[in-house]
Amino acid sequence: MKDNYKYTDFLPYIIFAVLIVIALIVMEPIVGVLALLVMLYILYITFDKIKNKNKKTVEYIENLNEKFDSLTKKAIFDMPFPLVVTDEKAKIIWYNTPFANLFSEDSVMEKDLENLIDEVEVSTIIDSDGKNTIPITINSRHFSVYTNVVDGNSTESEKNVLLYFVDNTAYSSLQKQYLDESPITAKIEVDNFSEAMDSAPKEVRPLLIAEIDSTIRSYFEEYDALVRKADDELYLVIMPYKALLAIKEKRFDILDDLRDLNKGNTIPITLSIGVSSHGLNFKDSYVEAESSLDLALGRGGDQAVVKVDDNYEFFGGKSKAVEKRNKVKARVIGEALRQLIDRSEDVYIMGHKNPDMDAIGAAIGCLRATINRGKEGYIVLEKSNPSIDNLIERMQEEEPDLYKRVVKKDTAINNIKHSSLLIIVDNHKPSFTECPELLKETSQIVVIDHHRRGKEFVENPVLTYVEPYASSTCELITEMLTYMSDDLNLTHFEADALMSGIVVDTKNFSFQTGVRTFEAASILKRAGANMLKVKSLFQDDLDTLLYKAEVIHNTDIIHDNIAVSTFEKKAKNSVLVAAQAADALLDINGIDASFVLTINEGRTHISGRSRGEVVSVQLILEKIGGGGHLNMAGAQLDTTDLEAAKKTLIGAIEDYLEENKIEEEK
Repeated sequence: MKDNYKYTDFLPYIIFAVLIVIALIVMEPIVGVLALLVMLYILYITFDKIKNKNKKTVEYIENLNEKFDSLTKKAIFDMPFPLVVTDEKAKIIWYNTPFANLFSEDSVMEKDLENLIDEVEVSTIIDSDGKNTIPITINSRHFSVYTNVVDGNSTESEKNVLLYFVDNTAYSSLQKQYLDESPITAKIEVDNFSEAMDSAPKEVRPLLIAEIDSTIRSYFEEYDALVRKADDELYLVIMPYKALLAIKEKRFDILDDLRDLNKGNTIPITLSIGVSSHGLNFKDSYVEAESSLDLALGRGGDQAVVKVDDNYEFFGGKSKAVEKRNKVKARVIGEALRQLIDRSEDVYIMGHKNPDMDAIGAAIGCLRATINRGKEGYIVLEKSNPSIDNLIERMQEEEPDLYKRVVKKDTAINNIKHSSLLIIVDNHKPSFTECPELLKETSQIVVIDHHRRGKEFVENPVLTYVEPYASSTCELITEMLTYMSDDLNLTHFEADALMSGIVVDTKNFSFQTGVRTFEAASILKRAGANMLKVKSLFQDDLDTLLYKAEVIHNTDIIHDNIAVSTFEKKAKNSVLVAAQAADALLDINGIDASFVLTINEGRTHISGRSRGEVVSVQLILEKIGGGGHLNMAGAQLDTTDLEAAKKTLIGAIEDYLEENKIEEEK
């Protein structure tokens, strides 16, 4: 409906009437004149009424605007939720009573809103044109702050900012209650139950079992959790999310409680705990907890793994992995691998980028297993590096047929088939493999590794053998070879290659060495391994020795027991120098851990070593995306700025030490 009428709105009707009047005047002059007079009178009356109507409409609108202004002002002043107006500099120029009631001050006029409310930044609100909503908390009350930017009337300020405070306290409380009560599933396994029982006198074993059960139950029931024993060494726990938060705050101190339990057992009792994330149904929560438990066990046990969105949080993991005394798993895995090789058309084997003696030695062992089954096998190696140059040169001289089976990445990508078997050794992270593209070419993937399992893992492998207790992957491969065929058929070179992998990862049988390490070494000795030839594989040239001396000379000691150094020279063997220098730094009296940083192929490589008693280099380097063992780990950073990388490393060290300090205080 129109508020005002215009004369032009009636123009078509007027023209039509004029035409009729003209026609009447032509045909009947008298009638036409009378019609003209009538038409003029009607026009006069119509235009007069239009004029009066428009005048009344204007008066009505003006009156309505005055009423609307009055209603708007009244609505704003009487608004039940807090409202405040500031200038561009965040100075308060107007506020209502509910806003003033939020603060204890008598008056907030002309005060800086940003000083009153930390979450508010007026400049950011103006830049976003007031389109953002700001969540804030004042005196335990939760608000959603809606903003609006308007042109100011003051000559001192170009824009004013209007903020509306909508109280969401009830919703936030309900949301928190829902989250706090969200069910969490945890699976707990006493990962060395049999070993601990065997180490205790028979008469105290029932008491030890009861004490383990009582400790676990009482710990979780304190947090209103439901605990059910599924087996002698397995428990299922259902608890609210707020209980998990409290347990995380204490960093799963039940791990320490069980480790300290002593009822005549000489082997400490350790737990592996897998915990699901919140917001899942019970079935999915159970599956997720089981997956987290598998990850905890794969990392060596004595730790808790909590699923958080698409990531994991780790607690504990400070103990060395317990060596299992039976070889059932090695036999089962060996037989399973033999069957997979038999069913495959051909086999491709690869380790990690910049492979070391353990990776290439394990690959040579897997290649021997493949040849023993009468299948074609290949080792994927793009190029040699100083860590393995001596071994590759010796292969080329002594085993030319074997050397021909070493292929580059492009060759492997072009020739691998969907029916091929891909074996990954000394690594379980897809991004760290020699050729990640191969993982997409076949669904038959086997993972054999001795490093503690990290967040990243090969997706859906058909066979997984990750044993952190083992000294090296070469140890695992040597054990498996004894179950895969009656005759190992190892050449002297292959025996030396496998032995070199064990030697390098155990630092000449001094670190991470167990009974089965020596058993594997004895198998290789019987197969013809020559320790003099193995030792010659580790000989360095003069430049390497000088580089190591330079790294040691430039070492910084932090916290009195951690050595950190950098190798800044550009050398093809920079990663090898860093690793060897990190080993050498442990020979300094009082040093419990060492880290050496160097640049190679556009990335910063960090080699970490420790004695494994006081400092875990694995837990430190995991904080920056690396991994490994307690006493030997590594990481790579996407930067060539050594100083920045060093600061990142030191930050991870500080975080680790702070976490351990908190745990010790508790």
